[in-house]
Amino acid sequence: MKKILILHTGGTIAMSEDDKTGAVTPGEKNPLNDDLDALKKHAFITSEQYFNIPSPHMTPELMFQLAKHIDERVVKECFEGVIVTHGTDTLEETAYLLDLLVQTSIPVIVTGAMRSSNEIGADGPYNLMAALKVAICDDAFRKGVLVVLNDEIHAAKNVTKTHTSNIATFQSPQYGPIGIVTKRGVFFHHIPSKRDSYNISHLSKKVLLLKAFAGMEDSIFDAITNMKIDGLVIEAFGQGNLPPNIVPSLERLMSNKIPVVLVSRCFNGIVQDTYGYDGGGKQLKKRGVIFTNGLNGQKARLKLMVALQLTDDFEELQELFLN
Repeated sequence: MKKILILHTGGTIAMSEDDKTGAVTPGEKNPLNDDLDALKKHAFITSEQYFNIPSPHMTPELMFQLAKHIDERVVKECFEGVIVTHGTDTLEETAYLLDLLVQTSIPVIVTGAMRSSNEIGADGPYNLMAALKVAICDDAFRKGVLVVLNDEIHAAKNVTKTHTSNIATFQSPQYGPIGIVTKRGVFFHHIPSKRDSYNISHLSKKVLLLKAFAGMEDSIFDAITNMKIDGLVIEAFGQGNLPPNIVPSLERLMSNKIPVVLVSRCFNGIVQDTYGYDGGGKQLKKRGVIFTNGLNGQKARLKLMVALQLTDDFEELQELFLN
């Protein structure tokens, strides 16, 4: 049997619902500990309560610590797979930052639950078992960090939460899951062609995320300037277009060596320099705005935080965001 490390970070998967108030909160004891005996039939399990926080309390700094902790434990104790249990609100962000930073090639699986441990139909124990099946699967090696819920395997780069409460909330728009988990085993039907991986010693850059909207005021960017940010990500319209009145503000940011990265607020497709009108993608690209290759806003923000630890050259950043 393989040697597997389970790192618990909190979230609904580790919470219980109060019978009287209906409030879902963490307790002193992680209810997943009751399921360890079933897991130990399939692998040698080491379980650690690394954090015990709701996922809205997660920060990039904590994600960075988690990535370093995984690499250290794997090197020192020769684990053959790692499972991270996590709240679903920020699960996709933690999974993606781990994918960018974790150096090991062993399977690293992130899972969670939409229903607390004492609700009827609780999905936590089932998702944990499915994650274990993937973690011990030889075919899961060198595929980057994977997200496993609801019998589906998703690449960390593409997966996103699409529903507030449905257990099938995690989907990969445009690409779909890369595999499935069944009673008979784990099956991969396609794999990502590329994986970004960066070895950085710290994460210190301040990057802001904005969403474009009709009639967006340029005064917003005056406030941004006073925040002393290191980078900006904007979720633009369609293929990568913005209201023309904010373009001068973006130019001022870029003239101060603050990179502006563009993603689409659509959940399918990629941004491209297609439209030539004022505020259109062609104009923005010509003026130095960095275009991404399908990332959503929250993940582009994390990638820019990582990339800025390596370079602040706009052309080099653009190359990194084409991967």
